[in-house]
Amino acid sequence: MRPALVAWAAVAVLAFAGFIALGTWQVERRAWKLDLIARVEARVHAAPSPAPGPDQWAAVTPAADEYRHVALTGTFLHDRETFVQAVTTRGSGFWVLTPLRQADGSTVLVNRGFVPPEVRERAARSATETAGTTTVTGLLRLTEPGGGFLRKNDPAADRWFSRDVAAIADARGLRPVAPYFVDGDATPADAWPVGGLTIVAFHNSHLVYAITWYTLAAMVVGAAWQVRRESRRRRNAENRSDAQPE
Repeated sequence: MRPALVAWAAVAVLAFAGFIALGTWQVERRAWKLDLIARVEARVHAAPSPAPGPDQWAAVTPAADEYRHVALTGTFLHDRETFVQAVTTRGSGFWVLTPLRQADGSTVLVNRGFVPPEVRERAARSATETAGTTTVTGLLRLTEPGGGFLRKNDPAADRWFSRDVAAIADARGLRPVAPYFVDGDATPADAWPVGGLTIVAFHNSHLVYAITWYTLAAMVVGAAWQVRRESRRRRNAENRSDAQPE
């Protein structure tokens, strides 16, 4: 039995160490996630700052820029807007992405907000279109290449399931275009599209995962103690049996 017990003990030690390491990693991930949430919340509620210009585009990163509250000024190119399928608190419909041409000639895609299918056509909402130079505020978002879950963008058919900046720019003949888009802030209640529907939420179950891994580590310790106690009981029983006279 001793070789089997030694092997079992080695497995138990490895399992315990592994579970402790995984639990500790989840604790560290939780601290990182809480810090990320705090930083994003600060960005979202901060006063708008100028959106990164062409000389800063190469330095834009998710860690430094995602969800920054930004402002930019230009003229909307309504004739080149793009519809991206969306599911929101207002139901299913489309995001309206409209290019904003700035004074320096660069373009930024602006997600002006949500429209239901019945007001997708411009004629149904032309009364609320912004003409001429305008200033837009909103949250900076990074491009979403490829498409949505199990559905790829189809530029040739003008079907879009994600806000893929590069692909949309190619399809609409836009140059130069920022590598991000801006989710516009809330709009008047009676205006289409409806802005300000960005949901800023981060999945944070790291504490649950950490408790799970630490619990498994404790179970390994409990199982090891039980095996050790059973082994000692058997040895004591064998010793008593050997001590009895024949």
